[in-house]
Amino acid sequence: MIRDTQTLEALLATVTRFVHEQLVPAEALVAEADAIPAGLIEQMKSIGLFGLTIPEKYGGLGLTVEEEVRLVFELCRTSPAFRSIVGTNLGIGSQGILIDGTPTQKDRYLPKLASGETIASFALTEPEAGSDAASLRTTARREGDVYVLNGTKRYITNAPQAGVFTVMARTGTADQRAAGVSAFIVDADTPGITLGRIDRKMGLKGSHTCDVIFENCRVPAENLIGGVEGKGFATAMKTLDKGRIHIAAVAVGAAQRMLDDALRYAAERKQFGQPIGEFQLVQAMLADSRTELYAARCMVIDAAQKRDRGEAHSTEAACVKLFASEMCGRVANRTVQIFGGAGYMTECGVERFYRDVRLLRIYEGTSQIQQLVIARNMLREFERANG
Repeated sequence: MIRDTQTLEALLATVTRFVHEQLVPAEALVAEADAIPAGLIEQMKSIGLFGLTIPEKYGGLGLTVEEEVRLVFELCRTSPAFRSIVGTNLGIGSQGILIDGTPTQKDRYLPKLASGETIASFALTEPEAGSDAASLRTTARREGDVYVLNGTKRYITNAPQAGVFTVMARTGTADQRAAGVSAFIVDADTPGITLGRIDRKMGLKGSHTCDVIFENCRVPAENLIGGVEGKGFATAMKTLDKGRIHIAAVAVGAAQRMLDDALRYAAERKQFGQPIGEFQLVQAMLADSRTELYAARCMVIDAAQKRDRGEAHSTEAACVKLFASEMCGRVANRTVQIFGGAGYMTECGVERFYRDVRLLRIYEGTSQIQQLVIARNMLREFERANG
């Protein structure tokens, strides 16, 4: 759903220029320092990148999902770390509040998230609850007008920088599974919160994750999202449906960047007196990448349009996240192969993308979880149609 083509094109042009003039030249520096320069983050705030998906009434740009993914295509033609610093504000960190929060919760938190004054983080994964989110063990016990949280969350993106966490915790019994999970807004300066050491990762330097430990952390009851217990799992799933479309768009943008680099190298690098792009087996890798990238881009836009129209899209979100993230991995593999020995060296930056995009097949639900979601949804649809 494109509301105003002219305005969107102007925004896309601004982001594209920012990516090429500011972010791409800083990629190696960010990878070396494992940090994004504060000046670049301030520029991201001024452009409005932290509030793309937050409604205008709260200070954001209020992009539709189709507008959002088209912008992400452009933003992600650089190191995925740059997208990661704004990603939690655009998606999993804010959407639970936006979708199911009370008016008071929205008024209090969304303006700060839209401006980038506060960075949000989404605390769902635990040491023994990742893909099976319904089995989480963090507890929230009601004591008068507060909930007391205890438990550990793992691999939490942007936790070291976060000012607020959306936390999934169990208010019911373990045998209630999903029905016993509730969602809370927890300010990062609340006593009882401890952060673990920043994780050392395979890639995505400049994007930080760590454990978040809650020890008798007292959270006001008014911070229960929606004011109703037992709705947290549903909130998380609605948030993840949208997040999966977003991550698929990230995969498309990153794959486009890698393919652009591979094409340029194939046209310029010479062997046996001619550009390697003249060799048919190199052409096959370029053609396969372009074909899969085209398919993924079309899938992302279709899924985004379905969500914008208010149609059921859980299956499509899982399909596009599965296909696009796997596609991106294949494009990364081919890009290194086209570069040959140079692709294995850090100077070209190709090996960095190869490592960075590997995570796309894991977070927001692994590829295997997407397969389960797709198949189970298919079976439910069949049973409804033939019951």
